[in-house]
This record gives sequence, structure tokens and C-alpha cells, in this order.
Amino acid sequence: MKKRLIVAALAIAGAMSLSGCGGSKSNTEPAADSTKAAENGDTKKSGDGKKILTIQLGPDVESIDPALNSAVDGANYILYAFENLLKIDKEGKVVPGLAEKYEISDDQLTWTFHLRDGLKWSDGSDFTAEDFVYSWQRMVDPNVAAPYAQTVLGMVEGYDEAIGKPDAEGNTTIDPDPTKLKVEAPDDKTLIVHMAKPTPYFDKLAAFVSLSPVKKDVVEANPDGWSIDPKTYISTGPFKLTDWKPGSYLMFEKNENYWDADSVKLDGIKCLLMEDQNAAFSAYESGDALMIKSIPTQEITTLKERADYYLDPILGTYYLDLNNTLDEFKDSRVREALSLALDRKYVSEVITSGTYTPATGFVSEGVTDWDGTVWQDNITDSSAYINVEDHAGNLAKAKELLKEAGYENGVGLPEMVYSTNDASYHKKIAEYLQQAWGELGLKVEVNIVEWKSFTPQRRSGNYQIARDGWVMDYNDPSNILELALTGNGNNNAKYSNPEFDALMEKAATEKDPQTRFGYFHQAEDLMMKDTAMVPLLYYNDFYLQSDKITGSWHSPDGFWHFEYADIAD
Repeated sequence: MKKRLIVAALAIAGAMSLSGCGGSKSNTEPAADSTKAAENGDTKKSGDGKKILTIQLGPDVESIDPALNSAVDGANYILYAFENLLKIDKEGKVVPGLAEKYEISDDQLTWTFHLRDGLKWSDGSDFTAEDFVYSWQRMVDPNVAAPYAQTVLGMVEGYDEAIGKPDAEGNTTIDPDPTKLKVEAPDDKTLIVHMAKPTPYFDKLAAFVSLSPVKKDVVEANPDGWSIDPKTYISTGPFKLTDWKPGSYLMFEKNENYWDADSVKLDGIKCLLMEDQNAAFSAYESGDALMIKSIPTQEITTLKERADYYLDPILGTYYLDLNNTLDEFKDSRVREALSLALDRKYVSEVITSGTYTPATGFVSEGVTDWDGTVWQDNITDSSAYINVEDHAGNLAKAKELLKEAGYENGVGLPEMVYSTNDASYHKKIAEYLQQAWGELGLKVEVNIVEWKSFTPQRRSGNYQIARDGWVMDYNDPSNILELALTGNGNNNAKYSNPEFDALMEKAATEKDPQTRFGYFHQAEDLMMKDTAMVPLLYYNDFYLQSDKITGSWHSPDGFWHFEYADIAD
């Protein structure tokens, strides 16, 4: 079969972003415990003369295991420690990583990656293509329960057999066998991936943190604990984890065994783990940190005028999950009523001081269509989307929908419990929801959950209504629309609609870009009509960063890239 040789450095541009994941792709919101600020030491030089950059991206993380993480802050830390086959540069282009080049067969079903010479793990041991085979097969192992498995490997041949799918009649379950995933290493420097269907954006997935390789012997020796012990957190990237003090910081030091170590200027990155925004701000103002994501919301109006304040659009949507497994939310009219009752323009302009943008649909701003035009400009059924300029009309329709569903003035519906973590504007938005849904006659209690417990609680479905968010892993609508697929590991709302699933399956096997994106538009139309989730806002990242930091960038996936940064004298 004739093959085309593609050098990754010349690959097409793609704006990688991560879940709410995500994260999920779940978006990791600003937060911080900061009574620890005094422990952080000098930002610029440590006692032994090393150049250490101190930053703050969020609170304690749920996981920094590449297979288990689904949050942006966790992914950002993984990005510092792990390099993948490919990576995304400052211009948003796919460039070589551990693989120096790759090939795609003419039928787009075989991807062959060629690794660099002399690759090492951070402990100095040899790195081979077989490490990718192990890591990706581990990713699809049901016992691991990786939330991103379907998103990043669902298109690979053998995926269904790997995870264990019901037979054709749906009666018996095929035993899962992760080794059925068709990835192979014919030699130490070659990785071959066999696709079940063409996946034109797989180069972006090959740069995504969830597919980062992990070291088999350390993982299998301690499956549940290897990623929380710096001694066993063996990695492949520019930095290595050397210290982790929960509630205080993660310490990454330069990895001398990284293939491109000469390009790494910092001796380390210290990531403060903080819950309190005021303390994070104090650490920044005192110079103990040179960049913080968590900013006191009451300071935004003043901080907007400063040169070190940044507001960057990202590919992400802030939305609400209505647990579709509960009786009160099985009627789509109830779900739509709760959505229409919300004044998104007020939330954006007043509650968040303009730091977020009102959401009219589920696919975030910044997403491009098949021909490079704006996704939102090509919506065909505008009736399914939110008119943020007509709150009075939306509210009147919401009340009528509840009446049609048999719950006039909210009578017959149980008291609602809204779960959220307490960071950034989340608590203020929760208080607004109490008031807005109160206009429908509903009583709403707010349940504040610690961040590291919030994501697993939400994923398990142990909630009634919950705040959620997704920062896209790459600029393709499939990445966020897949959140509504039946059984998707990040479908926290537990929504299920066979018609939606069928449209997404058609898109997954369609080679013509225009037709493929047409299916995606139909899928979003359907989930908006059905109120699968309740989109509220489109994300922007707002943060403070000192001009002493050079050579860094912030990408549309919500990542802060300090891998090749420096600190000016």
C-alpha cells in the first residue's frame, strides 16, 4: 500500500484543549489553600541557586495518572512531566514529540509512528514503543475505568473487544480483553496504530495528555499508588515530580533524561495547591508566585486595568448537569424549563463581571466548521438555541413548559439540591440559580463540595443537579458533543438518546468533511431541543502573570505552557 510520509513538524494546525477535560476535559476552576504561602520559598532562585518558577493553577487534584485525570489542572501538571508521541507548539501546530515523524496509509486506517533515538524514562531506563502499547491497552482496561478511553481510543480497531461489548443480540457480554486493541510495536522504535475508521484528527489525540505513556513495572507494582509517590512517578517529559505535599504544592524539577533537556531553561516549577483565592492573590502580590489562576472575584473590576491581568478566550463551556436517571428530570420539558429560566446575559455581565460569555448553545465559541468558518454562524435550526436577549420571553415559556409537564408553579417537583465546588464565581452562580429557579416555584438547596471529591461524585451520578464544565481537547465539535453519548465516561448527566448516538456514529465514519460536520450540527440541534445538558456560559481564562516570565504561552485548551519558559533577571 502506498504511504504518505508526514513530518509532524509540518502537520496541520490544531488547537488542543483539555477536559472539564473537560477536562472533563471538566474544567479546573481557580481555587487555592494558601495559608501555605510562606512555605513556597523564593520564586526565582532557591537556596542552592536553582531557578524555580512558582505558579498556582488550582487546589489539590483528584489524580495525575494520565489515564485517570479528567480535569484541566491535573492535565497541566501531567503536561510538565510527560511528553507524548506528538505535541502542540505555541502556534497551535502539531509538532514532533517522542516521535520524530509518522506516516498515514492512503485509506487513513494505519498510522505508523517512528520514535527518536535514545529515548529514556526519567529514571534513566530505556523507553521503547512497547511502552505505548502497554499504556494504551491499560487505558481501555475496564478495571482502570479511564474516563477518556472512548474519546481517545474508541476509533482504534479492537476497541469494542478490548472493553467488552454486548453481543449482536445484546444478551451476553463479551469478556473484556485490553490486548485486543490493535496497537503494536514491531520494534523498539516503531508504533503502529490500526484504525477501525478514518480519524483525521488523530494527530491531535497523539499529543493529548491522556495518551501519555506510563512505565509498566512501576504501575503494576502499585496500581493505585504509583502516581501519588514522586519516587514512582516516572515520566518522559521536560520535568519530573520530586515532591508532593497535599494542600501545599507539587514540585517538578528538570528531567536530565529528557531528549530535549538542553532547551529547558528552568530548574523547576513549583505548583501551589491552594483553595483560598485571597491567599493566592497575596502570594502573587508578595512575589512568592509569578502566576496565579485564582483571583479574588471582588478584585476583578480593579485588576482589569492592570497590565499583568489577562483574559483569554478558550474552547470551553460552563454548563449544568440535570441527572437524567432521576424521575424529576426524565421529562425534557422540565429540563428545558430549568434552562430557559436562566438569564445568561445577567450571569455573564453582572455576576462574573464580563469574564465569561453568555452561552447560546453547547458547542463553545472559537470552534470552527468544516471550511474554517465560525461554527455558530452555520447553525440551521436556531429555534433549538438560547436567545440570551429575551429573558422575559424565555421565563414565560419556562413557566408554560412546567405547566404542560404537570408541575404548574413547581408543585409536584421535589426540592432541588445543586452541587458545586466553592471557587471563582461558582458560589455566586449557585445563589443566582436559587433565585432564578425560585421564580418557577422551586426550592433549591446549595451543596458545596470540596474540589477533589466533587469530580468523582459527579462522575458517579451521586447528585441531583451539578455544575460542570468542559474545555475542549482539540478544535473539533466531536470532542464536546461526545459528552452526550450514551455510556461516555464524561457523560455526567447520564443522558441517553439513540437518535443522537446514531448521528454521532454517522459522523464518526463519514469521510467527507462537509457531510461529517452536517451530522454534528444535527446532533447539537437534537441535544439542545432535548436539553441534554444546560449550557450557561462560554469560558475565558482570567489570570495574573508577571512580565518576569518569558517564553511561556497560554493555549486555547486552557493550558499554561511553562516547559520552555525562563525568568528574567
